[in-house]
Amino acid sequence: METYKYTVLLVDDEEEVIQVIMKKINWEGLGFSVIGYANNGVKALEMVEEFQPDVVMTDIRMPYMDGMELSNRIKTEFPATKILLFTGFDEFEYAKEAVHLEVEEYILKPVNSVELTNVFTQMKIKLDAEISEKRNVESLQKYYMESLPLLQANFYSTLIEGRIPEEQLSKYLSDYQISLTGPYLCCLVIHTSSTQVPKNMNPLLLSMSVQKQVKERLEGKWNAKCFSYLGNTVLIAQLEHECDVSDMTDECDRFCRYVRRIVGAVVTIGIGQVCSSILDLSKSYNGAREAVSYRGIYGATRAINIKEIAPQEVSTASSSGDEELSHLFKMIRLGSREDVCEAVNEFLENTSFTQRSLQQHHMIVMELVSALYRFALNNDISIEEFSGDMGQVYSRVLDWEPDALKKWLTDISLSFRENLLNAQSKSTKSFVFRAKEYVRCHYADQEISLDQVCEELGVSNSYFSTIFKKETGNSFIGYLTDYRMEQASRMLIETNEKSYIIAKNVGYADPNYFSYVFKRKFGVSPSKYRTEHAEGEK
Repeated sequence: METYKYTVLLVDDEEEVIQVIMKKINWEGLGFSVIGYANNGVKALEMVEEFQPDVVMTDIRMPYMDGMELSNRIKTEFPATKILLFTGFDEFEYAKEAVHLEVEEYILKPVNSVELTNVFTQMKIKLDAEISEKRNVESLQKYYMESLPLLQANFYSTLIEGRIPEEQLSKYLSDYQISLTGPYLCCLVIHTSSTQVPKNMNPLLLSMSVQKQVKERLEGKWNAKCFSYLGNTVLIAQLEHECDVSDMTDECDRFCRYVRRIVGAVVTIGIGQVCSSILDLSKSYNGAREAVSYRGIYGATRAINIKEIAPQEVSTASSSGDEELSHLFKMIRLGSREDVCEAVNEFLENTSFTQRSLQQHHMIVMELVSALYRFALNNDISIEEFSGDMGQVYSRVLDWEPDALKKWLTDISLSFRENLLNAQSKSTKSFVFRAKEYVRCHYADQEISLDQVCEELGVSNSYFSTIFKKETGNSFIGYLTDYRMEQASRMLIETNEKSYIIAKNVGYADPNYFSYVFKRKFGVSPSKYRTEHAEGEK
């Protein structure tokens, strides 16, 4: 197994302590790399969220957020991260009371390089053992042999294919001892790339490794059924409330990043529509599978919720089940103009009008027009072609020669594509605008958070964060902080309010932390900023 270098984040409000630790320890030789340091718990938590280090070594006594609260937050949100606490002698007993935080080691100040080297040597052994277990090929092969019983796996596959008769459903559930009580159900497709695979790792074993992690980290929490289907791992999740799908999307997003870091797998999770009927799981599966195909637009190593990227879509396949027509609709939604034109050609070539009777030809053309009409309705597309008498549309199209039909189908398909692109752009800009309006109205609220905004908008954190960053070039928290600082700078110049009052007015309960953030933004303290600008106006 190739050597894995573990990452360490150092946290202490005394920078000289950090520098001593960084210089006196042979990190490279111990198999670690210091990814950075923070001088308070708030900054440390931001860095943990961004870099997900293997180990966090933190002091207890720090401004804004102490080491105990930081450790608690890390263990809640990033349970795989190891924590080392170093502290003064007088805080040692207090620190020992935090045993429930699963702290790996308590180190007394001043830090001794020999002691610290021993601590990280043992930490390396422990981390190696954990990652070895996750990558052990024999363990994966054994797990593969002990996967879900054949009858259950076959039932789940048949269920998502939509081939379970309603009158036989209860018998299947009873015979195979399967409980799907919901009350809400949702299908997830976990796709592991077979081309982006770590060196010396078999793609099938890598996929099994991902499935093992799915069972450990997702199956239990969402009371889910896990099985393999068409080369992917599929989950049937059970939700208490319909809105729980947003939290599940965020957790799946974190899971994708986790398995990329631990086992080197490039994973995309597609999340289908939430349903309340077991027999509707086939629709949810189709939505999840389609969501995975959007990785070409949104990128892999993330979760994609079909409701968020295509909220107006329902099934768009024609009643005839024509694969070429389904492919055309997919290219209208996802492809370029060239892809759409090629899909039109494929549809017309594979339909082979010249080899059919006049009656068959008429039936195919009428089904095509009906499918296009349904697609327009399902996606809120207003097309002049379909605004009049549909009987006239059928008659006109039936009389066209092949070249005229091809031009009409190409033009209307490209028109659909433009409509969807414009609608998607408006939708994205709309909720980014609403998020900015929310900040403008609530920036003084100390409790404002990403969770609040996402709940207000009805989207998951991961999807909102991706789109907000793409549209504004800034994270939501970064935008909120910038807006608060701009308001604070205006109040400093235009009013005589004291700094702590202004801090409260822009959402900061701690005036010291307000000053810290203000100085980080403008390079000077609030009082100096007021003095400089007052002098500038004289």
